[in-house]
Amino acid sequence: MKPSRWWTTARALLPGARDYVGLRSSWRRDVLAGITVGVVALPLALAFGISSGVGAAAGLVTAIVAGIVAAVFGGSHVQVSGPTGAMAVVLAPVVAQHGLSSVAIVTILAGAMVFVAGATGVGRLVTVIPWPVIEGFTLGIAVIIFLQQVPAAVGAAAPEGLRPLAAALEALTTADGVTARWALLVVAVVIVVMVGLRRLLPTFPSSLVAVIVASVVVSVAALPIPRIGELPAGLPVPTWPQADLAAMKALFGAALAIAALAAIESLLSARVAASLSGTAAGDPDRELVGQGMASVAAGLFGGMPATGAIARTAVNVKAGARTRIAALTHSVLLIGVVYLLSGPVGAIPLAALAAVLMVTAVTMISGGVIVRILRSGRSGALIFVVTAGVTVCLDLIQAVELGMLVAALFALAAMARRSGVHREALPGPYRPGDEHIMLLRLDGAMFFGAAERMSATIAELAVSGPAVVIIRMSGLHHLDATGAHALSRITGQLESRGTMVIIKGVDPEQHDLLTNVGILESLRHETHLMNGLDEAIAHARAHVHRENAVTAQGWHHA
Repeated sequence: MKPSRWWTTARALLPGARDYVGLRSSWRRDVLAGITVGVVALPLALAFGISSGVGAAAGLVTAIVAGIVAAVFGGSHVQVSGPTGAMAVVLAPVVAQHGLSSVAIVTILAGAMVFVAGATGVGRLVTVIPWPVIEGFTLGIAVIIFLQQVPAAVGAAAPEGLRPLAAALEALTTADGVTARWALLVVAVVIVVMVGLRRLLPTFPSSLVAVIVASVVVSVAALPIPRIGELPAGLPVPTWPQADLAAMKALFGAALAIAALAAIESLLSARVAASLSGTAAGDPDRELVGQGMASVAAGLFGGMPATGAIARTAVNVKAGARTRIAALTHSVLLIGVVYLLSGPVGAIPLAALAAVLMVTAVTMISGGVIVRILRSGRSGALIFVVTAGVTVCLDLIQAVELGMLVAALFALAAMARRSGVHREALPGPYRPGDEHIMLLRLDGAMFFGAAERMSATIAELAVSGPAVVIIRMSGLHHLDATGAHALSRITGQLESRGTMVIIKGVDPEQHDLLTNVGILESLRHETHLMNGLDEAIAHARAHVHRENAVTAQGWHHA
């Protein structure tokens, strides 16, 4: 019995043995890659948790729980998931406005939305996001991450209710001088160690070493700067958050924004993973299903929304990962940290984590990419600048939406410029009466952005009052309702002035659209929708011949 289409689709979204092909030969590399990623992920998970306002423990729990669930159920074999800078940026205002109690609800809601998006096949839509929008979004995120670290870098608490730039400026002007000096010293130590190690030993876990060095210096010198504080010595028990309908309605908009960001970032990260590993891209719909389940699970354990993490995924691939065992190993290593090293981790100074994120933010910005985009043309440069500016000044999701809108407007303008009406000579030798036949060719797209101009051009060309106008549509690759209505209207106007209109080369889709908007009522006869040019010209010549014969007969009687 042949399996149903529904079951075939559902099975493609579920884990199976195909996820671990080649494990026998690659498991050692996978385990080593997982350990490497876990070492890199530890300071980032703590830092992103703090940066989002949820806390270091929530960041660590998310890296563990979401990392396991996404590794098992996601669409990529080598993607590593957990808390990210972009998610911390979008979650921070939600925490500030609705409080910590809202995090579990919004995380589960967003996860459910991402799951539904994957189950319904929305994952493939990410391919329509233009390159300048992606890079502008990335630049904006990098700037926000850097600005968010300024308060911790000077040993001050982050001001509430302010945009990142305003909060950074206020922290700089109100910070305690003594605390700020020691905190900035820690930042400098971390940056020097990270940059130095990356140049000398590129594959070494420079961020972890830098944090350890800074923590030892702060502890030995007993420097008066803020620390992470007490962490739980184990994973919390999963609990379903208490929420009424009013609370869910209030958080729905925030959850939708987080879900959109999680979907975009996860799918972009999966594409990067495929590019780095030289393998085929994973199933985008399954990736969203896995990421949705990961966020729901993280919410139940008191974590924050999770996405695919581009930086950790890149480290995973470069460390030799081939299967999902690497991402699972990364989470197991972090579990060991929770149960065995929660005390030492709690002593890490916040300034050290701020420095790690500052370095991470700077490495997210590629000068070469920015130059290429700015040189790509006015449209690409404007899309990039608008997306980056709105990301920093307003909102991440609004930035993507506005960037897409600007890109669409430029695309429509370009399509309109390539669309037009051109007069052609009749093919073959001249025949008497051909001067009364006008052949017009429509090119490009007759859509809302060009329909009025194209119909006006037809009217202008036909102002001399030809006996027949043949409109060729075989070069028209797109016709929308506005274009069909405009064509129907100009056809009716020409027919009312005594000019017969023949429309040639209408494909079946265009035929249905033209029929629905009333083109048959505008034409003199329904047979004037023709497929062949020779047929249309022959019919036009016959009409002109009859008109001339009638005119000649009238003169004869006169």
